[in-house]
Amino acid sequence: MVPAIFGLSGPRLTADERAFFADADPAGYILFGRNIESRDQLRALTDDLRAIHGRERLLVTIDQEGGRVARMKPPVWPAFPTGEAFDRLYDLAPASAIEAARCNAEALGLELAEAGISSDCWPVLDVREPGAHDVIGDRALGAEPLRVAALGRAILDGLARAGVVGVVKHMPGHGRALADSHHELPTVTADAAALERDLAPFRSLAGAPIGMTGHILFPAWDAERPATLSPRIIAEIIRGRIGFGGLLLTDDLDMAALQGPVPERAARALAAGCDVALNCWARLDDMIGIARACPVLREDSAARLAAALAGIGPLVADPARGAALVAQRNSLLALAGTPA
Repeated sequence: MVPAIFGLSGPRLTADERAFFADADPAGYILFGRNIESRDQLRALTDDLRAIHGRERLLVTIDQEGGRVARMKPPVWPAFPTGEAFDRLYDLAPASAIEAARCNAEALGLELAEAGISSDCWPVLDVREPGAHDVIGDRALGAEPLRVAALGRAILDGLARAGVVGVVKHMPGHGRALADSHHELPTVTADAAALERDLAPFRSLAGAPIGMTGHILFPAWDAERPATLSPRIIAEIIRGRIGFGGLLLTDDLDMAALQGPVPERAARALAAGCDVALNCWARLDDMIGIARACPVLREDSAARLAAALAGIGPLVADPARGAALVAQRNSLLALAGTPA
């Protein structure tokens, strides 16, 4: 198995993609707006991916958070609120905010399950910082670590109830970044003592099945390599201080924060200690290059992947349950005057 998650070029597999995926047997796939047209089309696509590998439990993931980060969009799919909505309710009624986040995540998860999507790159556990770049912004669950952890746990629980596995991101923390790692490499200059605050939500949810790194330079820990490519940060901070034991994905290797050919980036990330390389842009030459440049999935990584896949439930529709959850979420958010 190639230790990579690959993107797809369109709403249906091309003949070349089908042949390559069957031969490479990647760890999973990630979907974007370019892959999505309708409910029936999307389910047919995810079923097709499972058929290639002959297994029902396959990691098919997406970035579906709500707000501006949503690949499945209205009018075909409902809109979901941002993390900030639950943060505002938490100011008034913490228990209600936690329950609203759980209901929201289960309802969102049921939409994914109907589509045959088994994983969501969510929740965002980055602690919001005043003056930081807005790449996190209203996606954040708050500016206080314990609050972020409580709401993040509710999201993981809600997704799990729908049979969908969550991915916590972006370890060891993106909240202080003054730049968008999609476009350049952010440098976070805070010292190690200050950074403990950023680690706290990830430490609280260290038992999450899957986590994602951030392409960020932290000179307090490694002055030369961003977290995704840093053996020290992965071993000492993510695996050590945070205590994360789950499957560790890179953030998208195509992002401009990283340099060099994409296959080389993948090999460096795996050598640094990441379990799986995430390659989103669906360029077949890059995917073939990753398959050639990277070793097969390590035994310890395979065990982590298997543990994550064990959390996938029956990926079936339940519209009545989803509608009830949305109604409950809306009634709770209304306590803070927050529109759903």
